[in-house]
Amino acid sequence: MKIAIAGALCAALLAASVTAQAEVSPEDQIKLRKAGYSFMGWNMGKIKEQVIDETVSYNPDQVLAAANAISAISKSGMGALFGPGTETNVGDQVTRVKPEMFENTPDVITLSGDLTRAAENLVAAADEGDQSKVRTAFGEVGQTCKACHDKYRQK
Repeated sequence: MKIAIAGALCAALLAASVTAQAEVSPEDQIKLRKAGYSFMGWNMGKIKEQVIDETVSYNPDQVLAAANAISAISKSGMGALFGPGTETNVGDQVTRVKPEMFENTPDVITLSGDLTRAAENLVAAADEGDQSKVRTAFGEVGQTCKACHDKYRQK
C-alpha cells in the first residue's frame, strides 16, 4: 500500500513539475530552490543550536516549529524547480547541482522520499518533546541531506 501511495505521489509531483516549469523561468527556478534550501538550513540550524550544540536553551515549541518547516519544505514539490535549463548557471543565478542529477531521476526520487520520511520522524520526535529522540531524528535528516549532497552537489 505504501509503495502505491509513493508511486501516486511521485506521479503527482512529476505532473506538478511539468506545470511549474512552464510557469517559472530556469533562472527563477534556481533562485527559488536556493531560497527553499536556505530556509531549510536556517531551521536545521535552530534545532542544532538547541539539541546538538546546546548553545541555546531548549524550547520545544521552537524545535517543533522548525521541524514542521523542514517537513513542509521536504513535501513542497521543490523537485519542480530542477527543470530543463537549471543544470547550469543561468543569468546571475549560480547553481551547485551536478548535471548527473538530471540523469538519475529514480535515485533522486528515492533520496527525496528518504528526506520526507526523516523529516516526518523529526516532527514526531519534536512533538513528543524528548530531546534525545529529537537529536536522533535530527541526525537522520542530516544524513539524508548529506546523501544527496554527496552525490549531486558540487563543492
